[in-house]
Amino acid sequence: MKLNKEQWSWVFYDWANSGYGIIVTTAVLPIYFKTIAQANGVTAANATAFWGYANSIGTLLVALLAPFLGALADYQGFKKRLLVGFTTLGMLMTLGLAVLPTTQWRWLLVIYVLSVLGYSGGNLFYDSFLTDVSTDSQMDKISSTGYGFGYLGGVIAFILFMVLEFTHGFGHLSSLAVARWGFALAAIWWVIFFIPLVRNVRQRHALTTTTRPLRQSWSRVWQTIRHLRQHKYLAWFLVAYFCYIDGVDTIFTMATSIGLDIGITSTTLIMVLLVVQLVAFPCSLFYGWLAAKTSTRTGILVAIVVYLLICLDALRLHTAADFWLLAVLVGTSQGGIQALSRSYFGRIVPKERSSEFFGFYNILGKFSAVLGPVLVGVVTQITGQSRIGAASLSILFILGLVIFGTLPHDATDNS
Repeated sequence: MKLNKEQWSWVFYDWANSGYGIIVTTAVLPIYFKTIAQANGVTAANATAFWGYANSIGTLLVALLAPFLGALADYQGFKKRLLVGFTTLGMLMTLGLAVLPTTQWRWLLVIYVLSVLGYSGGNLFYDSFLTDVSTDSQMDKISSTGYGFGYLGGVIAFILFMVLEFTHGFGHLSSLAVARWGFALAAIWWVIFFIPLVRNVRQRHALTTTTRPLRQSWSRVWQTIRHLRQHKYLAWFLVAYFCYIDGVDTIFTMATSIGLDIGITSTTLIMVLLVVQLVAFPCSLFYGWLAAKTSTRTGILVAIVVYLLICLDALRLHTAADFWLLAVLVGTSQGGIQALSRSYFGRIVPKERSSEFFGFYNILGKFSAVLGPVLVGVVTQITGQSRIGAASLSILFILGLVIFGTLPHDATDNS
């Protein structure tokens, strides 16, 4: 199956915001904030705490607003306007990170929270556009292609940043200036590759516009919550998704700490991050192929089993070689499990209300990596070994596997 112009335009939004994900959120801004906060008299402990608070506030805002925003986006003509609005907010705030004076560490946190709101809100509407750009039979391939090219775009953007980092801006920039140029790069990358979606993608499934869209959106959200039992397969999928995606996100967020515990250097960890992204590109496409040859359900089950094996293999994690092996295994299935989960969900939701339901999907995605880190932390403290803490995540994957495995082979009837 060849993707058409509209579908490629949708795919490249994942490429567009990938620079923000890897440069701002993951690799650069956490270190940059701690550096400038401490330079302005904030202790290291307080800087870490403030960074954690900012992330929690951003996550909470998105999670609370997601169902309402999704319900609003389902009305004809609203989805693209909301996508453009939130994406523009994210891009402007990312650029704001680059130009804000280094003395304004408090405002840096505010701007970061707003950038998270723009980035996450944009992703909500982007995900729900999957039902507009593809048929049910195309969703696996298109969703997998989106994730795959997202990883590739992130790698290319990060390599461009690393060129500035290793050359110190070709001999003209300090480390802080390099970081600021990195934020500008992420914003520009986002703007350029967002343009095709704006020009070529349109909303096909929608509800008839009401005279009171705000009030009706709130009403629909509460009605959906009260009558969730009417969508039993969809509800049980969300429970399974919460379990296994919590494990997936926890492995990603805790990998650095676990790597440091066994003596991996920070430079090596950056290289590991790049390798994982590179491996995830073709493997995400592979999962799309696997789903086409078997089923979306089979692809998700395979990915959950791979992650379960990763957790169990963590028990023998002692050396850098062991860490590299597990990282590559994560790369093989990280994009696949997310892509097929998105397409599976897109297939079972009512198409004209896809944004509303993707709002609930977004909540679980945002609150994932909540239970997992606590589980890892408690088990690590009890045993004194982070590798056993990592292995404890197998509980989440077993729960996800059992619940998802009980869903019927054809759960497209959500009545």
